[in-house]
Amino acid sequence: MPQYVAAIDQGTTSSRCMVFDQAGRIVSVAQREHRQIFPRPGWVEHDAAEIWQAVQDVMRQAVDDFGQIAALGITNQRETTVLWDRATGEPVTNAIVWQDTRTDALVRGLAGHEQLFRQKAGLPLTTYFSGPKIRWLLEETPGLRERAERGEVLFGTMDSWLIWKLTGRHVTDVTNASRTLLMNIHTLAWDDDLLDVLGVPRAMLPEIRPSAEIYGHFEKVPVAAALGDQQAALFGQTCFAPGETKSTYGSGSFLLMNTGAEPVTSKHGLLTTVGYQIGDAPATYALEGAIAVTGSLVQWLRDNLGLISSAAEIETLARTVEDNGGCYFVPAFSGLFAPHWRSDARGVIAGLTGFVTKGHIARAVLEATAWQTREVVDAMNADAGIALTSLRADGGMTANNLLMQTLADVLDVPVVRPMVAETTCLGAAYAAGLATGYWPDTGALRANWHKAAEWRPRITTEARDREYANWRKAVERTLDWSTT
Repeated sequence: MPQYVAAIDQGTTSSRCMVFDQAGRIVSVAQREHRQIFPRPGWVEHDAAEIWQAVQDVMRQAVDDFGQIAALGITNQRETTVLWDRATGEPVTNAIVWQDTRTDALVRGLAGHEQLFRQKAGLPLTTYFSGPKIRWLLEETPGLRERAERGEVLFGTMDSWLIWKLTGRHVTDVTNASRTLLMNIHTLAWDDDLLDVLGVPRAMLPEIRPSAEIYGHFEKVPVAAALGDQQAALFGQTCFAPGETKSTYGSGSFLLMNTGAEPVTSKHGLLTTVGYQIGDAPATYALEGAIAVTGSLVQWLRDNLGLISSAAEIETLARTVEDNGGCYFVPAFSGLFAPHWRSDARGVIAGLTGFVTKGHIARAVLEATAWQTREVVDAMNADAGIALTSLRADGGMTANNLLMQTLADVLDVPVVRPMVAETTCLGAAYAAGLATGYWPDTGALRANWHKAAEWRPRITTEARDREYANWRKAVERTLDWSTT
C-alpha cells in the first residue's frame, strides 16, 4: 500500500488538509472556512474551538485511512493568539487574530523599548505580534493573569493549539516563536528581558522546538513538523540557499528572502525572522515583508460590498476595463504593515471621478496587491544589497492571471508560478517527511519543483513610474487617520 504525507494548513479564513505523494503532487484536499468575528472596529477574533472542529473535519475528508499516512505536518496563521485551560483543553477567550489592532495604545506605551525588541527579537514593536495580545488578554480578563502565573492557562499560536489537541504536548517551533516578540532571535529561547517588558509569565509559554521533528503521535501518525505559514511556503518553494525569495498571496501577502545562518537586521522596515530549523541543524534565517490585506480585500469586495459573488469573478470584472481609470485603493484596514508600520493608517480609495466604474475598482483592488509588493521588494533590495531578478509566487491568488501579469509589470521582473501553487501546505509536508525519512534530504525536494507558468513585464518604464508615483500619493492619504 503506498504511503503519503499529510499537512494541515490552518489559515486566517479557512483550514485545509492536503495529502501529497513522493513527487510532491497533491493526492487529496479538503477545506472549510471559519467565522471572522469583528466585535469592534479594528478588532478581529477567531473561535479556536470552531477551528479545531474544522481541522478534524478536513482531516477526515482528505485522509481515508491514516494507516497510509507516513507523517503529518502543520502550518498556520502566525501571531494569532490562543489562551486555553490546561485542565480542560478549552479556550478561555476568543483568539486574537494577527490583523487585530486593539493593542495599539498598549504598544505606544512601550515605545521606549523599541530598540530592545529590534535587537533581541529582530522585530518592530507593533500590534501585529503575539506578545502584546497576550498582555492585553491577561490585563482585560479578570483573574486570568493569576491563573497564567500558576500555569493553569497556556498560550500558543495556532500551531501550539493544534499540536496540543493532536498530541497533548505544549510546544511551538522556532518560526512561530520568532513572531511573538518574546523569543531572542539569536539564542532561539524565550528571553527574560522581553518577558519582563511585556509582562508575560514564563509558565504559560510552550517549549520551543525545531520546525522538523516528531512532536508526538495522532492515531499512530507522527506529528512531525510545524512552520508558520510563510516560512512553510519558503520551504515548499525550496528556497534553501541564501538570496532565494518567494512571495505568498493569501489573505495577506508575505515576501521572504533566505538570508542563511545569520539574522540580518533590516534598515528599511522589514522583519528579521527564523526561516526554518531541521532537527538539530542550525536555524536558517530570513528577511520578511508582511502585507496585511491582499486576498482578504477581494473577500471584502465580495462580502461587504457585494460587487462580486465569488473571488474568482474579480479577474473577469477587472478585465472589463483597460486600466484603473485613475482609481487607487490602499487597503489599510488595520493600518499599514511593511515597510511603513503605521497603525494609524486606514483604508482609502483615491482618485474617484464620475468616470470610475466597478470594473475600475476591481482593477484597483488587484493593483493594490501589486503595488504593496513593489514597496516591499524595494525595501528588500535595499537591505540585501542586490536587486530581485525574479519572483516565485504561490498561494491562492496566483490563480488570477491578471494579477500575475500586473505583478510582473509593477516589479519589472519575471513572475513564476510553480506546478504546485499551494506551497504552504507542501512546505509543512516536506518538513514532516524529512523528519520521518519519507524524503532523504532537501535535494530530493528541489527535484520536485517545476515551473507551471511565467509572466514577463509588458508596460513601459514611464507608465510604471507614473503609476507608482500615484500609488505613493494615495498611501500618504491613509496616514494619521486613526487617533484611538
